[in-house]
Amino acid sequence: MSATVEELNEIFAIPPVNELPPEILGELQSICRLHSISPKELSYKWESYSIKMGSEQTRLDLSTARAFKKDLQEILEREARSKSHVRSADRRGAYATPRNAAKGGDAFGMLDTITPIQRSTGGSNKRKAPFETPSVPKFSKADGMSSPSDGRSLTAQTDQSSIQSVAFVERQNPGQIIETLNGHLNNYEPPIAPHSESRVKLTANTDLKKFRYRPMAMHLSEASEVLDDRIDEFQVLIQAHHSLDDSAFGNAAAQGTNQIIAVGRIASDSSEGKLNAASMVLEMSRRTGAGLRVPLKVDSVSYEFFPGQIVAVRGINASGDYFAVDEVLEIPLLSLAASQQSTIDSFNERLGVTEDEDHSIPSKALNLIIASGPYTADDNIAFEPLNTLCKRAEETCADMLILIGPFLDTEHPLLASGDFDLPDDPSIEPDRATLVDAFRLLIAKPLQALAQAIPSITIVCIPSTRDIMNKHVSWPQDNLPGKKLGLPKQAKMVSNPVTVSINEIVVAISAQDILYELRREELVVGNKNGRENNLLARLPRHVIQQRHFFPLYPPVDRTLLPKTGTEEGVAVGLPMDVSYLKLGEWLEARPDMLIQPSALPQFAKVVENVLVVNPGPLSKRKGAGTFAQMTVYPRKLTEQERSEGKLVAHRLFERARVDVARI
Repeated sequence: MSATVEELNEIFAIPPVNELPPEILGELQSICRLHSISPKELSYKWESYSIKMGSEQTRLDLSTARAFKKDLQEILEREARSKSHVRSADRRGAYATPRNAAKGGDAFGMLDTITPIQRSTGGSNKRKAPFETPSVPKFSKADGMSSPSDGRSLTAQTDQSSIQSVAFVERQNPGQIIETLNGHLNNYEPPIAPHSESRVKLTANTDLKKFRYRPMAMHLSEASEVLDDRIDEFQVLIQAHHSLDDSAFGNAAAQGTNQIIAVGRIASDSSEGKLNAASMVLEMSRRTGAGLRVPLKVDSVSYEFFPGQIVAVRGINASGDYFAVDEVLEIPLLSLAASQQSTIDSFNERLGVTEDEDHSIPSKALNLIIASGPYTADDNIAFEPLNTLCKRAEETCADMLILIGPFLDTEHPLLASGDFDLPDDPSIEPDRATLVDAFRLLIAKPLQALAQAIPSITIVCIPSTRDIMNKHVSWPQDNLPGKKLGLPKQAKMVSNPVTVSINEIVVAISAQDILYELRREELVVGNKNGRENNLLARLPRHVIQQRHFFPLYPPVDRTLLPKTGTEEGVAVGLPMDVSYLKLGEWLEARPDMLIQPSALPQFAKVVENVLVVNPGPLSKRKGAGTFAQMTVYPRKLTEQERSEGKLVAHRLFERARVDVARI
């Protein structure tokens, strides 16, 4: 029992608090006993419940713990009733006379799909649908899913039907700030009138043309070379960082009595289940280890591992059966992004700040708004959160609006079924409307209105693998086709992932939720001494250390991802094209900011001098979501920096205020 208590505290206690209150701990222990599950499985169910309930219910306290327990019990009872119904139906089918036989029809209803017949049940007549190819799946009124007239009344059929949606206009605490980073800095003060010209210079640091490759044409030989090259490149980096000779490295799979250093990729010896200490192996490249895999014994180290992670381990393979690890070597970080002094001065002048002026004036700062999809709840396609966000950008005279997909989401139940109506528009014939028309009306229209109100704004759109409108289905992913979608000229289409420069600031953005998948696959071994206990800081550190937007390989099985509101209920997952994984690498410098949307709780943190922001989804499945607003002050150069005449680091984490707020 003490081990369970310790594990529950480690998983659910939020630092700086290390222990849960006794009453909450008692509820969690009761759930584990009733359902015969481990604390780890309980954490997965809690994450699913939090996503289902929306941002209002994500904080663990006594009331939410009891509601969580009640929800699990209701799900268990529904499953039991469903199984009982199936068993009773089987018993009737095994011994009873088929009903149709007594009414002149075929005994087992085999002709129902061939010949339309009139069939009475309990005195009421129902017309059988004519024999034809169905256009879209329909939903029964018994499930509360009749065909809507305005696209708002349809409620998705999921296992979460007992949870009531909250109308957007009835949301609680709109605009409330949930988390603030650098709260000592003042918020941006918008001008009386919008700026006459853009104060932002946007530059893509990624070669966008390389993302226009042909998807679904991956060759195994190319994929294996990409995976091997990554291991070899890390070995060169580690050798230079630790000043090691070539003789220090060796093949971990070869038996020997001398201590060696082996560089390879963490993997599991099983294609099913989560990585654990017993199943963990080190996969080496063909050049250094003949592409072999060797089991790792990590009892004497304290570290965090996950599949796909490149590591350098020091140890011995004395028996030839496994490699005993004595030390995990540090992987060097990329250098910080830096610029010439003249470049910093020119961008400061763009903001209206000279060298001798005060750099802490709020009206001289940059105003950035960051949001991630989905942009509407599961029960409608009104896109009210997106419209509200555009109004806020207009009211605060935002310099830049960063929108991360999905925009039209394949996991949205109405869009997936095709059973919805578009708003009235004289330029669109209802019978000939396409998804392009839907995008123009639902997404492009509010952005056009924003661009007309604030002509100096810059809008950046990053696609997602869940976007219906993007024919490039694999990751890394090409940008959306901006012209045919009716977006304003202020909207810039970029790839997923992408690294851009906003003035001098280097920003890395990815729409793929790597943090949630790392959370599921991470294996922590050893004691807690010297370990980062804050999960939301530890997960981004993996991304920064591995120099890649998606260092996990292979991705998590899509059946293990959060359930969707569609009829199938299975997430899209990550269709990864391994041959082009290099497009997801960080090549030159550590970014000043990493924007990483995730299903995990929204946050803004500084990790390894990188400002990491998870704005959260703008709309939850059952309610309103969150977004992030940034106030970035100009970079002030010190006298010492000017006298040295060297490149200067941007130090964004010191001069940017981030507010994560409810929409």
